Amino acid sequence: MLPAQRQLYNHPDSSGPITLHTAEDFEGMRAAGRLAAEALDMISEFVVEGVSTAELDKRIQDYVEGAGAVSATIGYRGYQHASCISLNEVVCHGIPSDNTRLEDKDILNIDVTVIVDGWHGDTSRMYVVGGSSFPTREKLIRVTYECLWKGIHAVKPGATLGDVGAAIQKHGEKAGFSIVRQFVGHGLGEQFHMSPNIFHFGKPGKGVELVPGMLFTIEPMLNVGTYKVDIDEEDGWTARTRDRKSSAQFEHSVGVTADGFEIFTNSPRGFEQPPYL
Repeated sequence: MLPAQRQLYNHPDSSGPITLHTAEDFEGMRAAGRLAAEALDMISEFVVEGVSTAELDKRIQDYVEGAGAVSATIGYRGYQHASCISLNEVVCHGIPSDNTRLEDKDILNIDVTVIVDGWHGDTSRMYVVGGSSFPTREKLIRVTYECLWKGIHAVKPGATLGDVGAAIQKHGEKAGFSIVRQFVGHGLGEQFHMSPNIFHFGKPGKGVELVPGMLFTIEPMLNVGTYKVDIDEEDGWTARTRDRKSSAQFEHSVGVTADGFEIFTNSPRGFEQPPYL
């Protein structure tokens, strides 16, 4: 069962105390997660050749605000957009721009976080411009999606975050890709980022033991080449693969239940992996 009231869970391998949430809290996460997923469903038809990433971001912002919610990223540490849109070799935190227009065979990750009645829904998906890309990129997307689910299916009470990371790492590296180390998943709820950190690599049986009531994201990032990443010195946000080879990411917000997990950000339209339409 979920806790009857919120509790703090301390573990020596955690970056800080972990909040264990109630059934009522899970209800709040369902609403926030659904809206975030709906925003990514909505944007699918607009991911076409020639469109600017700024236009995609504006559509997402209008959709979120039209639903009476707030974008968690606008104003977060100075960031001024309703989404991060990361193309090709950009690992994450790509900044929408009028000058960046989609080209045929581009791959991109769109990452959205919304706040609904105080609760955060955080999710991202990959998109492919023109419906298909180069074989290596398509394999990268497929394996990254599979890694997301390998991690999610490792979530259950008594398992550890090392089990989650190891499941992701084993599958991704077996397919010939590298696992990004510099960025991790995170706890969330009424805050955007909380403990624990969710590493997408690790050793089975190690790390924080999972307990019902935990809320966090799982968001593996896989690269074709090196796992190493460079941060753009000018904007301070955009993370690119050091060798400029392609990267992919998928993300869900999940909660630990009494017998496993609950995903809050499933696509209402079944748009889980491309092609979506």
